[in-house]
Amino acid sequence: MANELNKVDAVIVGFGWAGAIMAKELTEAGLNVVALERGPQRDTYPDGAYPQSIDELTYNIRKKLFQDLSKSTVTIRHDASQTAVPYRQLAAFLPGTGTGGAGLHWSGVHFRVDPIELRMRSHYEERYGKNFIPEGMTIQDYGVTYDELEPFFDKAEKVFGTSGSAWSIKGQVVGKERGGNPFAPDRSDNFPLPAQKRTYSAQLFAEAAKSVGYHPYDLPSANTSGPYTNTYGAQMGPCNFCGYCSGYACYMYSKASPNVNILPALRQEPKFELRNNSYVLRVNLTEDKKRATGVTYLDAQGREQVQPADLVILSAFQFHNVHLMLLSGIGKPYNPITNEGTVGRNFAYQNISTLKALFDKNTTTNPFIGAGGAGVGIDDFNADNFDHGPLGFVGGSPFWVNQAGTKPISGLPTPPGTPNWGSQWKNAVAETYTHHISMDAHGAHQSYRANYLDLDPNYKDAYGQPLLRMTFDWQDNDIKMAQFMVSKMHTIAEAMNPKLIMGAAKAPGSHFDTTVYQTTHMNGGAIMGEDPKTSAINRYLQSWDVPNVFVPGASAFPQGLGYNPTGMVAALTYWSAKAIREQYLKNPGPLVQA
Repeated sequence: MANELNKVDAVIVGFGWAGAIMAKELTEAGLNVVALERGPQRDTYPDGAYPQSIDELTYNIRKKLFQDLSKSTVTIRHDASQTAVPYRQLAAFLPGTGTGGAGLHWSGVHFRVDPIELRMRSHYEERYGKNFIPEGMTIQDYGVTYDELEPFFDKAEKVFGTSGSAWSIKGQVVGKERGGNPFAPDRSDNFPLPAQKRTYSAQLFAEAAKSVGYHPYDLPSANTSGPYTNTYGAQMGPCNFCGYCSGYACYMYSKASPNVNILPALRQEPKFELRNNSYVLRVNLTEDKKRATGVTYLDAQGREQVQPADLVILSAFQFHNVHLMLLSGIGKPYNPITNEGTVGRNFAYQNISTLKALFDKNTTTNPFIGAGGAGVGIDDFNADNFDHGPLGFVGGSPFWVNQAGTKPISGLPTPPGTPNWGSQWKNAVAETYTHHISMDAHGAHQSYRANYLDLDPNYKDAYGQPLLRMTFDWQDNDIKMAQFMVSKMHTIAEAMNPKLIMGAAKAPGSHFDTTVYQTTHMNGGAIMGEDPKTSAINRYLQSWDVPNVFVPGASAFPQGLGYNPTGMVAALTYWSAKAIREQYLKNPGPLVQA
């Protein structure tokens, strides 16, 4: 029999960026808060202790900071006619686990959002007509505007200690000569820190992009360009470009993470408690399923515990949020045949394409140095900064060179035809390693009726619960966009005068490949919106069906973004927390009437 614990004001499921932000905001409001994190306790020490922390075998190859798929995973299939099979080996995407979640192992690329992408369907219908959006594409508006979110983007950057170059502040252009992005929306304040220094590869990319008429800018980076103390009093040291960001805990306290930037302040708060190794099984609901009473979880000893709470925050990784909603009976599961239901709807990934330019020995790029968010990008083909009309696809993509540190095991590019081992392989590695540049197009992946999440009827996790099933594949729109973006990025690569360019766009009919890493930028499934018939949560991230449940995270995105999602996740979480503090706590109930 489960042991029932003392009731708290709020229970938070998952302690990554969204969970940490919510915990800080709700304790500031005077609430007693318990956060339940499925993984172990992690922090800069010991997980980021030098020199063990820069062990590629432990972190990138054996994937120490990531989810244990032997206990819980997802099943994957390309379409509804197939039988899904479990994702048993970490490859295509890497969910985090433990204190800080994916916020501990992320790279640090810290974007805002393009305002157009917040009203995606409305914008396309207004500019190109309703018939431009392909049959089966289910993109929709967020229900919140950039102007509403801007103060929370600013707040997040000051918590993260973000480095960058502003283009305009309060309507005044300040970034023409400072590496700003002319396509960026207006800001209320500057970045907390100036942009990081450019690596040689980033500077080569900037010069090449400019020479063909594009507009290079410094990537916004949550890796500090100097010492910084954030708004919570947490201190950060300057990044030393060691190259060990993505997949690692930063030993320099230079990469923003919940562990570095928020947890030190929460540790001083007597109203907060973090319980690690706490695997939440379900959200408990009243008999009529209109109110949550708390959660049931397994503690570190495997004992079933019931944590009663007035407020439940689901702030885990994207597909964990969706999984818990489905297991708990919160909202109506999505049915792709009828296109009805909301939980599991609009699952999206990220449509990434990569080119590598190889140079002769006169061009040395020193790829072993780097920082997770350092680099140069262009937005000329992001969002709707170009005319989609004659092109026949929806969506855009930023391009960038983000030299994050090319590792000695996983980062060894060789020309086509090179053997996989032996003296010829060694010679090819020696010729290319310090003479190559990698550049990416991060395509905004759209949502489709055919791509969705539900409970698998065949496979269960280690605790006897159905696994989450992912039905997902690339659609024609994705292929068209990738091919266009690669052709434009190829033009930039050619302007660098390399001896060889490697990489190509997806070919027509290409399928999603689970064996090759792409990104961990997964979106949707518990999406926000203005209509309860097509969204699981309202504009404040509150469940339409169970109003004392809030669901922050990338699961709220109605479709993918061209930009990395973390900045958007943070801003939306602060936006939601403000609504809870200023509206919900004064009058518990729905914040938006259906």
